[in-house]
Amino acid sequence: MSHCKTIVEDNIDILVVGAGLGGTGAAYEARYWGRNKKIVIAEKANINRSGAVAQGLYAINCYMGTRFGENNPEDHVRYARIDLMGMVREDLLFDMARHVDSAVHKFEEWGLPLMKDPKRENAEGLAKGAYMREGKWQIMIHGESYKPIVAEAATKQADKVYNRIMVTHLLMDDAKDNRVAGCVGFNVRTGNYHVFKSKATIVGAGGASNIFKPRSVGEGAGRVWYAPWSSGSAYGLLIEAGAKMTQMENRIVLARFKDGYGPVGAYFLHLHTYTQNGYGEEYESNWFPALEEMVGKRYLNTEASHVSARPIPTCLRTSAIISEMNAGRGPIHMVTMEA
Repeated sequence: MSHCKTIVEDNIDILVVGAGLGGTGAAYEARYWGRNKKIVIAEKANINRSGAVAQGLYAINCYMGTRFGENNPEDHVRYARIDLMGMVREDLLFDMARHVDSAVHKFEEWGLPLMKDPKRENAEGLAKGAYMREGKWQIMIHGESYKPIVAEAATKQADKVYNRIMVTHLLMDDAKDNRVAGCVGFNVRTGNYHVFKSKATIVGAGGASNIFKPRSVGEGAGRVWYAPWSSGSAYGLLIEAGAKMTQMENRIVLARFKDGYGPVGAYFLHLHTYTQNGYGEEYESNWFPALEEMVGKRYLNTEASHVSARPIPTCLRTSAIISEMNAGRGPIHMVTMEA
């Protein structure tokens, strides 16, 4: 990159750093609530193809379908409570579940193609044209068009979008303690140095997805959900500004597998695959007795058929995988041949 050519200053009411789905959504909402405020977005890549969703997700992972008589917010709270073994804020889960459907309808209004099944119909005849489902919660979309459609909606609401701006530091207010007053960064193409002065700053610069090296090698090394180019800039910006980082004990590492581009959930739910250990054996049920002794039977409803059984919490399934590998029977393989 060439040396700094020009210093560009901008005075803003609401600054959004990062234009993934979180940043674009924040900009859209900021216009609704902020009315005539000046809203500016600064993105290190290009708003049309930036962020995790820009990878072309093929499904929206949570849709109630309340208007079609499918699920209610209470159902989602119950599901999350079981999957996270009670360690949830039920009020927040309920509040989130109340709003997800309206967000999906907004995406469709903007032009996102959602797959529909005209044959689906419930007893009251309400589900005609309901969205095609993959499992109980997901609905199918044409994900390659997801990000540019949402980006267009956000761009229409923002006063200006700066692409190719790598924000490096947040600015603190000299007159008021513990208040962010903007940020600085540089244009990765021109070398111009940007100084953004803002009354409110929203940081949606992304988490840190590839801190932990995956087991996969070669082309498979980048197969982790969440953008491989997400460098942890949100954490870095906030920590250096003095933010107290809470809930950092929670870490999520969502796996891909070596020979497939799709998420593991797609294969489990849509293609009905399963996993086996390095000896080609079904291993999960071998760990049920130990898990039941640890957490009780309430979370391991294994006696009913797999269709009617309550889902086993994700953390317990993960525990079985780790235990099997620690016992020397790894690696764990997803069986895709029949799919």
